[in-house]
Amino acid sequence: MRLAPVLNILGLLTTMLAAAMLIPMAIDLYFGSDDWQVFAVSALLTAFVGVAVWLSTAQREPIDLGLKQAFLLTNGSWLLIGVFGSFPFMFCELALSPTDAIFESVSGITTTGSTVLKNIEEASHGILIWRALLQWLGGVGIVVMAMAVLPMLSVGGMQLFRTESYDRAEKVVPRAAQLAGGIGLVYAFLTAACAAMLSFAGMGVFDAVAHAMTTIATGGYSTRTASIGAFDSVAIEWIVIAGMIVGSLPFAHYLAMVRGGWQSLLRDPQVRWFLALLLAVVGLLCWHLNTSGMPLGTAIRQSSFNAVSIMTGTGYGSADFSAWGGFASTLLLIAMFIGGCGGSTTCGIKVFRLQVLATTARVQISRLLRPHAVVLAYYNKRPVAPEVMDSVMGFFYLYILCFVLLAILLGMMGLDFVTALSGAATSISNVGPGLGNLIGASGNFATVPDAAKWVMAFGMLLGRLELFTVLVMLTPAFWSR
Repeated sequence: MRLAPVLNILGLLTTMLAAAMLIPMAIDLYFGSDDWQVFAVSALLTAFVGVAVWLSTAQREPIDLGLKQAFLLTNGSWLLIGVFGSFPFMFCELALSPTDAIFESVSGITTTGSTVLKNIEEASHGILIWRALLQWLGGVGIVVMAMAVLPMLSVGGMQLFRTESYDRAEKVVPRAAQLAGGIGLVYAFLTAACAAMLSFAGMGVFDAVAHAMTTIATGGYSTRTASIGAFDSVAIEWIVIAGMIVGSLPFAHYLAMVRGGWQSLLRDPQVRWFLALLLAVVGLLCWHLNTSGMPLGTAIRQSSFNAVSIMTGTGYGSADFSAWGGFASTLLLIAMFIGGCGGSTTCGIKVFRLQVLATTARVQISRLLRPHAVVLAYYNKRPVAPEVMDSVMGFFYLYILCFVLLAILLGMMGLDFVTALSGAATSISNVGPGLGNLIGASGNFATVPDAAKWVMAFGMLLGRLELFTVLVMLTPAFWSR
């Protein structure tokens, strides 16, 4: 396996990350924070490594990646950005430990949103925008990966969304490059529109930009310790709800809208399923809160915001939902696993896989009743190939197995049952907050043992990269000739 093409692209991505560090450096200079020097040094170190690797592995001919190289590039991208993105957290006035800094950075780039910062307002403006920028970059990277890379690698049923013109793994780089431009423009436009609406609703410009970046990326990093609840604004909450839903829908349809094809969004069955499931979770949560004594208007507001935030994996909070009782906690824990649509910035199992699992179950029941009948599984009015069904089933079983193993490991490290269970769920589903007093909506991950943070960081990468993409590299067969 030739590593030079992979290292060349990783060097380029690392160099681009160094350039991105100049943005928070300029912001800290503007606000008079000494942390601008931290970003300057971090950018120099990152650029030195990135440029050195980039130039030393330069290719004369166009880069075409094989199957193994594509897996290696996908994993290496998130891992390197997570490590180099931690430099500002280590060197700034907050002086986070290497474990905490990497945890914060990986949580950002995977758009998880779990944080170790106890008082977020103490961070400089540069650090706050860097957290948002990591999630924003991670979000657009995830969309490109989901639309261009994973369908060709046949990961977890993503081959359902494979484009006929690009059906070979050797076309990964050209396909990604072709999509990145269009996605980037749409992504930037949606972010700008969200920022403008938040600013109009009463947020300061800085807060509006930061929250718009983490809303469209469904990341959940906030500039306030109390998250969106700190603003106590109905208008802001409904704008953020709309932004989180927008980030959870397939970005392929937004590209189609640019060309005038807006009808495809409403016709997509996974979009309809997603909205139906979301309404069901909000309705059940609203009913529970209202029957528990909360006024109906407040119940609608609280249930809508927090249910959308948890199910989309954004992780914002407007209230301490851990105090809503066992039914609410159980419902939100289940919602963590659902996620959004394929080709969006969300994680979780994703709605299209739930649809494939449901149609597979229907086919099995039909075969039991009519053993000699030929019954086919359909998705979006097209037959589902057996290898796609096997891929989705394998992903689902592996997802649950990884969740169980993560929960066991966290329990072995001294975390209580609720914290270990919800910590595993929020990591592998890239949600952000967990349940309970320690890592719930009113807590953070600062007091979690360092070993548990490394387990959770691995779980974030595992969930973000769709399990198989990571685990395939741990097999001896991957590295054999």
